[in-house]
Amino acid sequence: MKRKAILFCVVLFAIPILALSGNNLKEEVTFIEKDSLTRDGFTLIFINKDSNFSDVISEKLKETFFEVYPKLVNRFNQEAAPKVVFVIEPKYEGVAATSRGRVIFSPAWYEKNPDDIDVVTHEVMHIVQDYGRTNGPWWLTEGIADYVRYRYGVGNEAAGWKLPDVNPDQNYTNSYRITARFLAWLEEKKDEKIVDKLDKVMREHNYRDEVWKELTGKSVDELWKEYIANPVIL
Repeated sequence: MKRKAILFCVVLFAIPILALSGNNLKEEVTFIEKDSLTRDGFTLIFINKDSNFSDVISEKLKETFFEVYPKLVNRFNQEAAPKVVFVIEPKYEGVAATSRGRVIFSPAWYEKNPDDIDVVTHEVMHIVQDYGRTNGPWWLTEGIADYVRYRYGVGNEAAGWKLPDVNPDQNYTNSYRITARFLAWLEEKKDEKIVDKLDKVMREHNYRDEVWKELTGKSVDELWKEYIANPVIL
């Protein structure tokens, strides 16, 4: 089936928009560009607040969303939001942040790291995760998101992004890529559905330390010890 695309594009040059709440003016929002793109049931609202942001990078961010997000929704959470908002925000000083279906990106980061497009892959996984106020650990949340970047990233090599080498000073609680590699090892050595199962547990707010033993027969500490002794993954 051919991919159907609907594109609505509004380009506004430094036009201030006043957001209203009742009769009160709440905040002034200025953006350079606002696009609404819909493909195969998924919509991306792209808001650019930086007049110097690269058009090439903008297009890569959009295309990566449509390449990756449907796959993640299909695998992990088919109830995930069908509409997502990307905001290029010059005032944001981090790399990227996600909350309630909105991802904020730092243009300063992309000025220095123009190939790091799979920040998109990591961040939209947080939308798919939709853990809310989960009782699960943050290190697992971020580890799963980086595992997804490892499995589904479209430009990791160009960005110089890869899973780290293993050393005894690491711990599964280090999160991000260290935890992601551990999850990839568990998937290969213990249970090919382990990440899907952990993701579901987190979303349903059913995480307990005993979950690891229930899923694999061993505690997370026992699994980590085995992993450190032989961390090879294919």
